[in-house]
Amino acid sequence: MHEVLFEGCLAATEGQKYPICVEGERACPPEDVGGIFGYNEYLKIIGDPKHEQHEEMLEWRGKFDPEKFDSKKASKKMQCGMAKGKDAD
Repeated sequence: MHEVLFEGCLAATEGQKYPICVEGERACPPEDVGGIFGYNEYLKIIGDPKHEQHEEMLEWRGKFDPEKFDSKKASKKMQCGMAKGKDAD
């Protein structure tokens, strides 16, 4: 689940692609993690080096930091979604 908070509109800058994300919190769950319940289990497993599936999960996904957020990456994904919406018309 994502919560998007719109806090106002800045003056547009020429040459800037929109929409842009200026900040956020936490990483999106990896694909195919099994929904919210699977994601919670995944976080528990990767956070416990002694868990029997710890190495398996790291092999499957690699290192994952659930607290990491990249606003530039989020902006690119939003812009890509907007472009796809235009093509669908």
